[in-house]
Amino acid sequence: MKSTMLKQLTVGATTLGLAGAALAGNITVKGSDTMVILGQKWAEVYMKKNSGQTVQVTGGGSGTGIAALLNGTTDICNSSRPMKPSEVADCVKKFKARPHEYRMCMDGLSVYVHSSNPLSQLGIPQLEKIFTGKVTNWKDVGGPDAPISLYGRENSSGTYEFFKEHVLNKADFAAATKTMPGTAAVIQGVAKDKNGIGYGGIAYGEGVKHLKVSKADGGEGIEPTEENVLTGKYPIARYLFNYIAPAADEGAIKEYIKWCRSDEGQAVVKEVGYFPLPKNLR
Repeated sequence: MKSTMLKQLTVGATTLGLAGAALAGNITVKGSDTMVILGQKWAEVYMKKNSGQTVQVTGGGSGTGIAALLNGTTDICNSSRPMKPSEVADCVKKFKARPHEYRMCMDGLSVYVHSSNPLSQLGIPQLEKIFTGKVTNWKDVGGPDAPISLYGRENSSGTYEFFKEHVLNKADFAAATKTMPGTAAVIQGVAKDKNGIGYGGIAYGEGVKHLKVSKADGGEGIEPTEENVLTGKYPIARYLFNYIAPAADEGAIKEYIKWCRSDEGQAVVKEVGYFPLPKNLR
């Protein structure tokens, strides 16, 4: 009975439109699986401080969140990558204006291997060869004589898109890559596979080993620490974003975004394992 009532209420909020739903005390957030644990923690802390306010957070991938923003089924889109020009154009066509973009925090996109793997670092060129299938044995990058087992994300994932653009130079992932539904699944796969390698946000990684990454093969290996990410020294650092339809960026939604970017909200970022925005960017 309660489940039926909840569905009816959700449908009712949707038919009122995004602004109506937010004014009614219900904010919906959808998108990046990288950001889902952060989004849920933000929502939990915010709702404790603001009785009567409901923030519902779901994942599905950055591309899924952007599509939901366009079709009006979410108030806020979480995205682990910037919107593509084609997506911005779709928003302009739909909303008659560019979507409002907010940098929410920073992430050092990490490369994970099994805890028994003897390697401590890989270069960007080596990672490109590994994930495009040009290198298929660990011995070719200084590891043991064993086949490399690849773990990656689905193509709706912002992390997939970011890694493809910034590490693979937009080349396709190897066909042998095991496509996982989220970063947690990538970690679980690598943790059980002694030959595995995968990638994901810095807030994940329990049970696996993260590698230092160098810009050139054999160069200085850089840890994805807060300082290295904030200074841009870590070669695959990135922002994590929120996108909002221009007309919806007011009232409860605007206040929620403002809180997430405040000192209090950024303390949650650090607690979860990502890196707060520098104050000059808030």
